Amino acid sequence: MAVIDTDTEQEYVLPCGRGLDSVWDRLDTVRNGGGDAHEASCIHCRTARESLLGLRTATRELIDQPDPPPSDLVERIMSAVRSELRRGQALGLPTPHAGTVAVSEQAVAVVLRYAADSVPGVRARRCRMQAVGTGPDGETVVHISMTIAVEVNGDGVHGLVPKVREAVTAAASARTGLVVGRLDIAIVDVYQEGGR
Repeated sequence: MAVIDTDTEQEYVLPCGRGLDSVWDRLDTVRNGGGDAHEASCIHCRTARESLLGLRTATRELIDQPDPPPSDLVERIMSAVRSELRRGQALGLPTPHAGTVAVSEQAVAVVLRYAADSVPGVRARRCRMQAVGTGPDGETVVHISMTIAVEVNGDGVHGLVPKVREAVTAAASARTGLVVGRLDIAIVDVYQEGGR
């Protein structure tokens, strides 16, 4: 199975440097106790291997089904595929102990969405980011694009976006060590209390 990045026509490479094809080719070897020290300890290889095993199991179920597949089978397959793609690129976050640690964009986005959700009357929807350089102390500078939903009430939305901007920027700095170069916020939905 060749996993190719269609934008660049190159093999998909995990943040640890191993190709996803290599992980796929060695699924059974590693599962049966074989493999090298890297494969046994690498979180990126282990996560990819678990996703690929789930994909292979779901695919085999689909092939072996003489009747129409279960209604959730396609969703299970797509969930396994999305789980790997959703993580995004790894961002280098500074540590107080020396150097940086690589964390997925998805993990950082969870922290930033939580910060937006902490503003009363706001629910974060989507958060995407792109590393655009490094700051004066070596920290990663990112551009963030976030969509939010706001609560329908008599107060309106006046002043919510600046509060979200402040909360997200503070969380990026305090919780992740990232520097926000640009933060675009768009209101894309409304909700009533008790709903999403």
